[in-house]
Amino acid sequence: MKLTFFLCICAVAFAANDNWPQFRGPGSTGVAEDDPRLPDEWSSTKNVAWKVDIPGRGWSSPVVWGNRVFVTSVVPTEVKEKARKGLYFGGERGIPSDEHRWMVYAIDFDSGKIAWEREVQKMVPAFSRHLKNSYASETPVTDGELVYAYFGNIGVFAFDFQGKKIWERRFDTVNTKYGWGTAASPIVHQGRLYIVNDNESKSVLMALDKKTGKTIWQLDRDEKSNWATPYIWRNARRTEIVTPGTNRVRSYDLDGKLLWEFGGMSSLTIPTPFSQHGLLYVTSGYVGDQKRPTFVIKPGASGDISLKAGETSNAFIAWFYPQLGPYNPSPIVVGDIYYTLLDRGFFSANDAKTGKEVYPRRRISEEIGAYTASPWSYNGKIFILNEDGDAHVIQSGPEFRILGKNSLDEMCMATPAIARGSLFIRTESKLYRIAKQ
Repeated sequence: MKLTFFLCICAVAFAANDNWPQFRGPGSTGVAEDDPRLPDEWSSTKNVAWKVDIPGRGWSSPVVWGNRVFVTSVVPTEVKEKARKGLYFGGERGIPSDEHRWMVYAIDFDSGKIAWEREVQKMVPAFSRHLKNSYASETPVTDGELVYAYFGNIGVFAFDFQGKKIWERRFDTVNTKYGWGTAASPIVHQGRLYIVNDNESKSVLMALDKKTGKTIWQLDRDEKSNWATPYIWRNARRTEIVTPGTNRVRSYDLDGKLLWEFGGMSSLTIPTPFSQHGLLYVTSGYVGDQKRPTFVIKPGASGDISLKAGETSNAFIAWFYPQLGPYNPSPIVVGDIYYTLLDRGFFSANDAKTGKEVYPRRRISEEIGAYTASPWSYNGKIFILNEDGDAHVIQSGPEFRILGKNSLDEMCMATPAIARGSLFIRTESKLYRIAKQ
């Protein structure tokens, strides 16, 4: 009887981790259900179930559903310059002159073999990107029926799991700030695919029919370039679409009606919002700004809920910190603690409900490193991956303690995925499935 009960509990836990359908997984939290099969230790050879070469360059995350792992990439005719690690100015690059191929790959979960690959566009790019960005930085999304691959200035393409293209939508080329390129990922919810494209030409939020790709509604946004993925916030009051922005953080109902908004973000917005404990966490932290805020929102807001000068909370903003926001990585809540990873390798903890400091900024490593991928968590541990491919393991809870370090010895910028007892890490040239052996 006890053995049967234990097996049932394990089966429930495993089922909760079966799929990782979008950037940062179910709920965009980066937190997976505890699962004893998930690894604490790995290297390029240790606990590697398989690894597969992914041609070209793409900093999109893998997504997993059933027996398929999906990734996107763009393959140039020639590689003229590799990405450099770290935060730096001068990464702007002109439009390349060689032909590129925009690709979608489906990989078999068990074997790691490429089940199918599809080319959605072949051309000389008509737009530039930052040296550290890629032409495939948007993470695909799946609902278990179709996989939706969005490539900013190219369009969005829907495939079934056998690789048949069901529909496509082509988009006009838009300009991004400094020519850095696009990166915000799509999300799917109740029959609709939502896409935010904030740019220098014409920023929009659109809702597409997920089965046909036809526009259900589209609205213009008073924003310039941002790179934040939108978030579907299902709270006790309603379901809403939260869209961070430099001018305003805005929330809309599912028909595109503005519900609430506030100002005060930094000049570039990248991290993805998420919710825990009935609260919404929104942040931005461009490293060149003094203003790098974190806002925590209560459900039920309406109208302009911006903080007045000197305020740190109001009727709908539970708490606020003016200089807690990261530039690239999205924060994470584990238990009752809100953790922030800064791009230069500092880690801090605050009470998720009140904002009270649990511990101040701690340096993760004495070695100078850069961090772009968002942290993830399972089994009471938090994992922090830097651009060198080193993943530090940090104990969750009120004490800052590093438990270990795992290295893949290749540049990493994509946020990993977690499914069916396996961790999926994308490096510059490969995709790894890591699991306890």
